[in-house]
Amino acid sequence: MALGPNILAVHPSLPVHSVRELIAAAKARPGEIGFAGAGSGSTPHLAGELFNSMAGVQMVHVPYRGSGPAMIGLLAGDAPVMFIPAISAGPHIAAGKLRALAVTGRERLAAFPELPTVAESGLPGYESAQWYGLLAPAGTPPEVLDFLNARIAAIMRTPQMKARMVADGLVAIGGTRGEFATHIRAEGEKWARVIRASGATVD
Repeated sequence: MALGPNILAVHPSLPVHSVRELIAAAKARPGEIGFAGAGSGSTPHLAGELFNSMAGVQMVHVPYRGSGPAMIGLLAGDAPVMFIPAISAGPHIAAGKLRALAVTGRERLAAFPELPTVAESGLPGYESAQWYGLLAPAGTPPEVLDFLNARIAAIMRTPQMKARMVADGLVAIGGTRGEFATHIRAEGEKWARVIRASGATVD
């Protein structure tokens, strides 16, 4: 149905203004810069581990018990980096409490058109986004699945839904059943590699 890229944001106390500067700072201070996560194994955690792996840096995951406490830690500067859902980051960025560096998705977000992607900011190929879709029990008749897919795809294409997606920092997709199945498999393989390489575990 939709993709939800994160925003890579930092506390103003961290003197970096771009992805390249963050990478340089992390390389100069290996193991010293912390990034907040909503618990071990959470999406922000794995997004940070993917960043570490691709950038060749060693930022340290600081696990919190949920996204709310993680945001508090970020706003306090205790863990000065976080990969945050756009809908949560937007108000704090607008208020100057956080500095946005980049979007983690494949493309720029309509809600933040001036914000580059991580990939175009010095880390080619980087992409991390939550995805939202509907699943049905195994054995559901194909004609029922096709009917639901067509109706949902039509809804995702409406101006009202597209506007709601933009407001929530999401990207409307609404593809075929086959495309969704392929995406699920690819995501499973991708994040399995990240988990094995980083040793990440679930709390």
